[in-house]
Amino acid sequence: MSLWNLVSNMPPEEFSSLPAEFPRSLRCLLAEWLENQPWEFINGSDTFCSSVASGMLSAMLEKLRSAAGSDGQILQQVSSIENTFRRDPLRLVAVVRAILEGEKAAVLKRDHHLPLSFHRRQEELKFSLGLQRLQHRIREIQALREEGPGLDGAMQGPMVPRELPNLILEAMKELEAAKQQVLKRIQIWKRQQQLAGNGAIFEENLAPLQKRCENLFEVYLQLQQQVMAASTELGPELVPRLLERFNEVLSSLVKSSFLVEKQPPQVLKTQTKFQASVRFLLGPRLLKAAPKPYMVRADMVTEKQARELELSNYSNILSESTGEILHNTVALETNPTNGTCCANFKNVLLKKIKRCERKGSESVTEEKCAVLFSTNVVLTPSNVSIHLQVLSLPIVVIVHGNQDNNAKATVLWDNAFSDIERVPFVVAERVPWDKMCDTLNLKFMAEVQTTKGLLKEHYFFLAQKIFNDHSASPEDFQSRHVSWAQFNKEILPGRGFTFWQWFDGVLDLTKRCLKSYWSDRLIMGFISKQYVCKLLSMKPDGTFLLRFSDSEIGGVTIAYVIRGKDGSSQVENIQPFSAKDLSIRSLGDRIRDLEQLRNLYPNTPKDQAFGSHYNKEQTGKDGRGYVSTAIKMTVESERDQQPPNTMGVPPEGPQVPMFNLPVLQHELHPENLQPLLAPMCPPTSFCSQPIPRAYPTVESNIMMAPDRLTSPFHSPSPMLSPPSLSHCQDPAFRSPGPFMPNQYMHGEVSQLLPAGPSAEPQDQEMPELPPFQAVEDASLQSPPRWMSPSMEQSSSELDQFLQDVPLLPPFAPLPQHSGYPNSSLSSWGLGEARWDDSMRPGHA
Repeated sequence: MSLWNLVSNMPPEEFSSLPAEFPRSLRCLLAEWLENQPWEFINGSDTFCSSVASGMLSAMLEKLRSAAGSDGQILQQVSSIENTFRRDPLRLVAVVRAILEGEKAAVLKRDHHLPLSFHRRQEELKFSLGLQRLQHRIREIQALREEGPGLDGAMQGPMVPRELPNLILEAMKELEAAKQQVLKRIQIWKRQQQLAGNGAIFEENLAPLQKRCENLFEVYLQLQQQVMAASTELGPELVPRLLERFNEVLSSLVKSSFLVEKQPPQVLKTQTKFQASVRFLLGPRLLKAAPKPYMVRADMVTEKQARELELSNYSNILSESTGEILHNTVALETNPTNGTCCANFKNVLLKKIKRCERKGSESVTEEKCAVLFSTNVVLTPSNVSIHLQVLSLPIVVIVHGNQDNNAKATVLWDNAFSDIERVPFVVAERVPWDKMCDTLNLKFMAEVQTTKGLLKEHYFFLAQKIFNDHSASPEDFQSRHVSWAQFNKEILPGRGFTFWQWFDGVLDLTKRCLKSYWSDRLIMGFISKQYVCKLLSMKPDGTFLLRFSDSEIGGVTIAYVIRGKDGSSQVENIQPFSAKDLSIRSLGDRIRDLEQLRNLYPNTPKDQAFGSHYNKEQTGKDGRGYVSTAIKMTVESERDQQPPNTMGVPPEGPQVPMFNLPVLQHELHPENLQPLLAPMCPPTSFCSQPIPRAYPTVESNIMMAPDRLTSPFHSPSPMLSPPSLSHCQDPAFRSPGPFMPNQYMHGEVSQLLPAGPSAEPQDQEMPELPPFQAVEDASLQSPPRWMSPSMEQSSSELDQFLQDVPLLPPFAPLPQHSGYPNSSLSSWGLGEARWDDSMRPGHA
């Protein structure tokens, strides 16, 4: 963005103190052109500065006349500018520089920073002007050497023979400064490449940088040629010193122009192929006469080896590779079509890695290494041999996929918080919390591929989570520092995972299932359960919002308002949905299924908010003649559950059996069942409160009535509630979860479902926050979770299992532990047949 775009809407009084010789109306006409000239870097009154200023004045007048057209007022102002500054172009430079500095000050006062594009343009202008100055110096040296002092009028002022060494030394100093600019620009490119690993925008095109290196190299050759030609005048003492400085400039420029254009994966698994490429920016210029391509080799190095190479300025040869890499030698080839010189590694395989001795409690996923790319080249036409080496970004090598999460944390931390110039691979152990917020936001937006980032309310929740502090205010966290241990070494209190493991689960869930919801600002996401209650408690019945689970990795839950039996407002949280759940039925369709949900917080009708996310339901028969089915989600809250019937009298109304068993030839005998379940679930572990569970039920509208159902569950005895296996005292007998209602269906194989999610502990009291903005401009969302691993058993296996299964005795209702209402998915056929009383199991 140009500086003019930032200041054009500011009030005129902001610039009342700026020089009046240059009207604001002309500044508007020139706009970005004015900012693309090196006004700031023309410091001096020598012949070079005067000539550059004169050229800029001529270009400005031509551009103003072209923009003015037939506008007499503007043409009059242009004539005034010409009359004022023609005799003193350097005065124009001072006036325009003062105007631009005043505009920068106004932007800094308002925005506290200038656009990165502005700084980049200024750096390019400085380098370009430096090259022009160097070329001017070379012309002066050549003129002084060729014309000499005896030519009348040829040389004036300082241009005398005794000044030739001083002129050359001044030119050498400017050459070294230009080289430092190039090296700094290369370092910035490398740092931007590293930040791109966390999702930052990266201009990876190396063509401008290659052009800069080539231009500087040409100036280097011209200056060196003039020095060698003037060696007699310079004397035997000065020439060797100048040649040594020339060699240092060439060596550092050539070595720095050997870059890793495409980095290897920063989390690299053994026995996995990967790609990478290196580029030699000066290769097309220096290697064009090489008889055959040079070969580039890739080797793994440890952090210690990388440090030793850095200290030797990459002049040492690697003694030993720390890992075995196959297909690690590739030719460095020049492409005359696009003018590049690259070595492309397309089929590299890390076969194995040698682990080094780790520091303290460091794990293998904290151990950093790198790929070293190296080659020896002979430069033409000087025939100088140079050893080229370059390190990749830090790499964490893993041997199993379950190490990936922690390895990504190491890479994220290193990419975000390492310095441009550092000893490999040193990185801070503690960083400011605001920088961590920027990193998390950058990573989230990049992974999810969204333009909607995190809000300050989200940062507050994340700070409470990572610092385990619910008493501090948002401002208190701004001055804190977060450590690597808090980020991904220490387990969160009351949880079984670290902060990063939890955050990465949210990233994965949102990327896979919730991208469009998040981008539409339908998910509040990073917010505590307690603060949700504060937001929803005063809202009408059916108001809901979506938040990421605080106690589970990769879960999203729906919180909604319902009325209690006493008419008071209650907030329920549906058990979280995982990515697997949402792959079965989308979040939008689940929200449509639930009639309890009416308005998305604060007051948007759910069909209006989520209508574009609903999937069209199939109706009728498919192409093969089958009746279509649809999965629907329901939520059974605690108040919907029937209390156990303790009188032995069948309840009124239609009866739904707790278990629907397949029609089997074996009868179930109650005396055989208790011995089987007793060691698994002792009755003493039961609570009296019911626990809502999420489970899928599959029912078909078209069913055959059984001739005889030999199951005890259709008898008029009290409704049975099976014990929760999660309360077993002996771990050896623990099961994935309790037997659930509808666990056995007519004509279906058995299905054993896991228990619901672990309970989310109540959040501690926290400071009051301003309410979230309307959902239109919020940015979060998440999905609920129900697990239903199907465990199919053959008929013979099921028969064998049921031979000794006795009748279930009546139990107390299951205890409520998770705090989530039941959600279940039911499959409804679209045919016309329905159950009647004669088909219901247990109907007399």
